Amino acid sequence: MTEKEKMEAKMWYDANYDKELLEIRLKAEDLCFELNNTRPSEAEKRTEILKELLPQMEENCVVLSPVYADYGVYTKIGHDTFINHNAYLMDGGGITIGSHCFIGPNCGMYTAIHATVAEERNQGLEKALPIVIGDNCWLGGDVTILPGVTIGNNTIIGAGSVVTKDIPDHVVAVGNPCRVLREITEVDRIFMDKGNIQNNF
Repeated sequence: MTEKEKMEAKMWYDANYDKELLEIRLKAEDLCFELNNTRPSEAEKRTEILKELLPQMEENCVVLSPVYADYGVYTKIGHDTFINHNAYLMDGGGITIGSHCFIGPNCGMYTAIHATVAEERNQGLEKALPIVIGDNCWLGGDVTILPGVTIGNNTIIGAGSVVTKDIPDHVVAVGNPCRVLREITEVDRIFMDKGNIQNNF
């Protein structure tokens, strides 16, 4: 098996010294550089670069610069999702972000696990486990998601949280390590009485 095939199979692989993987990452790095140095007003050019960097991104997404991706091709983003400034997508293990998600600034999604023993770590050995974020999720600023984590649909992750384990659907979760605070219920609606909607702001 090639190192790329090992990575895709969630096996230990040479992440640092394999020529094929280095070339893919270099291409992604070039595209990130190009995107991050393109004016916001150059919408058509930005769209072209994003389609090449993130070919599995669906329609009506907004990705603000700067953004960084290890590979880009291993990231899937559902339609109508918003990703704020300074996102880092370490996507060797695959990152899936659902539709209608709000990703706050400075969010990092890290799929890589390094070897625990230093001499093996120094050989460049790495394993990459997938991250999955469901539909309609909101991640506050400075959220960190670690390898192998799944976040359920309609869930909110509070700012500054470090998500080390799976989080279920329909909850608010916060902290380091991130834990479920409570369920999201009808009480959370801004407009409780739909027959008499008033502006509460």
